[in-house]
Amino acid sequence: MAAGEQVVTKRGLSLHGLGVICGLAAGVWLGAAEAPTKLVNVGLSPFAVSLCMVAGVFTARWTFPTLLKGTGYVFEDLMEKKHLIVWALLAGALWAVANTLTVFAIRDVGLAVAFPLWNANSLIGLFWGRVLFRELEGANAKNIGKVVLGAVAIVIAAVMLGFSTIHGGTTQAHHAMSGILAAFGASLMWGTMYVPYRKAYLSGMNPLSFVTAFTVGELGTVLALTLALDGGLHSPSFQLFHHRGLVFWLFLGGFVWVVGDLFQQFAAKYLGIGRGIPLSNTNQLWGLAWGALVFGELAGADRQHKLLVLAGSAVMILGAMAIGTAVASSREQTSNNEAVLRECERYGLDYNRTLAAMAGDEFGGRDERRRWWDYVIVAAATLLFVWLGLRAVVPPLAMNLAWVAVLGALLVVSLAVGGWCLWRRTRFC
Repeated sequence: MAAGEQVVTKRGLSLHGLGVICGLAAGVWLGAAEAPTKLVNVGLSPFAVSLCMVAGVFTARWTFPTLLKGTGYVFEDLMEKKHLIVWALLAGALWAVANTLTVFAIRDVGLAVAFPLWNANSLIGLFWGRVLFRELEGANAKNIGKVVLGAVAIVIAAVMLGFSTIHGGTTQAHHAMSGILAAFGASLMWGTMYVPYRKAYLSGMNPLSFVTAFTVGELGTVLALTLALDGGLHSPSFQLFHHRGLVFWLFLGGFVWVVGDLFQQFAAKYLGIGRGIPLSNTNQLWGLAWGALVFGELAGADRQHKLLVLAGSAVMILGAMAIGTAVASSREQTSNNEAVLRECERYGLDYNRTLAAMAGDEFGGRDERRRWWDYVIVAAATLLFVWLGLRAVVPPLAMNLAWVAVLGALLVVSLAVGGWCLWRRTRFC
């Protein structure tokens, strides 16, 4: 890793620091992404909400890699590591199932409570990272303590938030339990989804290339779920596309999610899934902010309910931050390099080039020129959003617009800081 250390000195930002910045920026954007799915509370099918949101995700996921690197770079990267295409498709399928479950969870228990429940995915990701990729092998006692205590804190927080939703009559408790199960199901799917992430980055793949294949898996899975479980070709989900005033907001939710997920991908690359994912799960704080401040979800809650939600959120944040601040020791970095070597031997990759890619150093002189079709892709996606935006109507929901403006400004700031750090340190590699 000598070459990687030289780059750190020259550019003045460690890979750990970059990963932390990406993880925090991911939290801000992922927290905001679920706000448009509140539309499910005005009578829309959860499948319709998920399908429209994923359509927006599909549009944005092709746009950002094209804009930042060009399709020539992306497809060269994919063809160099063809075995990862299948893993990316699998990750997209898991994401799609999880995203659909989150819509059911929001419908039954609300955004402010559902978010912390499904953020137990960091515990699932930590488990897979340790078992499959030997993360934390060689870590010192202090780092192991941070990770273990952080994981326990996440479980305790999830239990606290789960019990905080079960109050009132039988019907209310029934709906709350359905929402809790949906949120934990999403947690399991998302936690397992990080396995393909880790395989991709141990093989040196650029996150921008990975998400290009990823999006095909997610769109295909959502279409399959809609056809199988929501009325086939006669599903009301397809009719929603005629209501352009609502479709824009769901497309926007998908767009916001893509920005957050790209930051999360870079965090997973530079910190590993055991650290990067818990750090990005600070999105629960931002989800709580959107749910409580913008939509007033906690306005009618009693004191005990609010205390449980706030205490559970605080405990989960502390647990995630404990994991995220456990900086890898030299012995642990050596173990990580051994994991890279295993992937290289398994798939016939060049070890030194892969290590350089993991350190954010470009290699191979890939062509990043923008061709005419790259500009067509970006222009088409932009025109689609503009066209839907011009026909958009304000959702029939009570919202605090002042808080929308404040939280929106924070989105812009986090994007600017995270994007600048990525460009300066790695040129989005």
